[in-house]
Amino acid sequence: MGRLIPAIAAISALLTLGACAEQAKSPAAASNTTASATPSTASAPPTTSAAPTPTPSVEQRTVTKNHRIPYKTRRVSDPTLAKGKTRVKRRGVSGIKTLTYKVTYAGGEATDRKLVREVVTRKPVARIIAVGTKQARRCDENYSGACVPIASDVDCAGGSGNGPAYVQGPVRVVGSDIYDLDRDGDGTACDS
Repeated sequence: MGRLIPAIAAISALLTLGACAEQAKSPAAASNTTASATPSTASAPPTTSAAPTPTPSVEQRTVTKNHRIPYKTRRVSDPTLAKGKTRVKRRGVSGIKTLTYKVTYAGGEATDRKLVREVVTRKPVARIIAVGTKQARRCDENYSGACVPIASDVDCAGGSGNGPAYVQGPVRVVGSDIYDLDRDGDGTACDS
């Protein structure tokens, strides 16, 4: 037992020396140990806790909008209307298209818009314009009472002439009788 006590004392001294050696090797460890053992005298600046930023409310709404669909214009030939003349046969009517959107709002501001439905609620009606194709009768100014057409040759209808154009009389000669319609020279042609 006498030997045991000096051995324990030697081990205890070695352990104390080893701990001191470790602190000498690592000054940071030593300062950490000291810092943790002694209270800090430097005061840290006061921290101000920032108020939490409010999260904007997010909501979705369904929004519908109507859009005008323009009408088209169709032109059709009309043989009862003089050539070059036009007349509106049917007025055009614009159509309506209804668009439905899903709109996302964040903090009162629209942030996203998505088209979810498109419906034609009223179809457009085309405007129809009649365009005249009827040839205007051009009459020779040398005759009155009936329209003597302007042609390479005109004869009295029902007579012996071979045309190509004919006139139903009686016709008064007011200028030159260029088609020789007044055979008897009394001023009235195609009267017999």
